[in-house]
Amino acid sequence: MKLSQFNNTVVYDNSFVIYNAFNNRFLPVDPLHNDLIESAKMNGNIDELLIYAPILYIDMIEKGFIVSDTTDEIQKVKDVQAKVDQEDDTLYRLIINPTMNCNFKCWYCYESHIKDSKMEEETIDQVMKHIEGVIQRMPRIKNFYISWFGGEPLLYFDRVIDPIMNYASNLFNERHISFHTDFTTNGYLINERMIEKFHSYNISNFQITLDGNRENHDKVRYVSSKRGSYDEIVENILTLCRSKLAVSLRINYTKQNLEHLEIIVYDLFPLEEEYRKYLMISFHKVWQEEDLTLGTRIKDLRLFFKSHGFRTVNGDIPNTLRESCYADRNNHATINYNGEVFKCTARNFSSDSKEGDLQEDGSIVWNEKLDQRMNIKFRNKPCLSCPILPICNGGCSQVAIESKGEDYCVYNFDEQRKKEIVLEKYLQKMSFSTI
Repeated sequence: MKLSQFNNTVVYDNSFVIYNAFNNRFLPVDPLHNDLIESAKMNGNIDELLIYAPILYIDMIEKGFIVSDTTDEIQKVKDVQAKVDQEDDTLYRLIINPTMNCNFKCWYCYESHIKDSKMEEETIDQVMKHIEGVIQRMPRIKNFYISWFGGEPLLYFDRVIDPIMNYASNLFNERHISFHTDFTTNGYLINERMIEKFHSYNISNFQITLDGNRENHDKVRYVSSKRGSYDEIVENILTLCRSKLAVSLRINYTKQNLEHLEIIVYDLFPLEEEYRKYLMISFHKVWQEEDLTLGTRIKDLRLFFKSHGFRTVNGDIPNTLRESCYADRNNHATINYNGEVFKCTARNFSSDSKEGDLQEDGSIVWNEKLDQRMNIKFRNKPCLSCPILPICNGGCSQVAIESKGEDYCVYNFDEQRKKEIVLEKYLQKMSFSTI
């Protein structure tokens, strides 16, 4: 027998916690038993535990912390990845960009805004045919997700979103297919008429971002030199929640706005307690910010918002093997306003990066870039010996592609950071178990 290569040990409350990243299980052990495990590991004979701590030894086997010498743990990870990303024919996810235009010009946005870009009638018809074609070729499909992205998708709510969703919802209901819709939007354009429509679309979530408190946000997202957007967006967030529509509120932080983020909570106070369950708050570093010494700042912010009656989530804890990025999955496509097809939405939608084209009959003709993406996993050697591979999964396929064959680590080979992630997972589990 041998210790699983996916065991991770962290210190918590003057004791030790072993976490197995493949089984997603925790095993608290006292210092003496941890010393016995480390001693057996150093001697290369984990079976010593059977003599000195038989109950612990049996428990570790039953829970997957100790495995057979012949167990190929990397292959087990590959098998899960294949099942999730390649073999699941019960779910399809479609992301649609009605436009690459936006009513704001945030300095950190990676998208290339294209004025007057919009999905034409011909492409709208092809998208509808694509949805019907997916249902025909996937007889076992149970769930269909449609996400709206961009640009600002709500710029073309009447022209693009409403007709496609009317068509799709009728089709899904006829075929008894469960469907869900979500929006990534700046939230400024939401109105009561849209909200009435939203309820018929099976909305699962709105992702809306604030760039700090009112003062900082209005410096980034403004309608004019004299008018910001903070108050309108916050009010729309509250209205969505009162309409029992879920909102994921992302609060972006930078060096400039990090100090006064607590102020936001007081602008959310008008939301009645019965509707606060529809709001989930997370904090995200603007990607251009590289040198930020945070300490416990983000953890303290989460606790502050939670202490004032709002739900928060740690967006930095990965689980990207079993809950992999949509771009890593076979049954996913992102259709741009002009009919070009991509997988990843976290990069700009330039024509030279497209991975396929939408055809007149709604089918997609993929190019060689798709094969490169779908076959790039598990080629990074450092990942194959990493104890958190089953939750990190080597990052997404886009990260692997951009590494250009060189060794990489999404945590910059920082072993302490990996332990912090394991500890965060344990603390999260402990907080859920006490609810």
